[in-house]
Amino acid sequence: MSIMGNAYVWLDKRVTYSNDEVSTVLGLEIDEDLRTSSRYELCRIVEKEFKVAKDTFWNLHSTQKIRFAAQQIREMKKPTRAETARRKFEMGY
Repeated sequence: MSIMGNAYVWLDKRVTYSNDEVSTVLGLEIDEDLRTSSRYELCRIVEKEFKVAKDTFWNLHSTQKIRFAAQQIREMKKPTRAETARRKFEMGY
């Protein structure tokens, strides 16, 4: 798998993306600085924001990266303790 990953990174460095491909992704407007960031730079941003060690996200296989992102989204959407307590209070628990 790492051979394919390395081949993909090698190929990706040589691809020129159109403005349409980098300006929006699935309807989400992408910030200007992210439009020009390399794959490695984008991975470093993810590592910094989610407080994981340098190069750990970068070294994951693509499906692992997607799985990590999906789980992080679930974690971010979980209600806070205060929200849970407020709901229980409103329901009379």
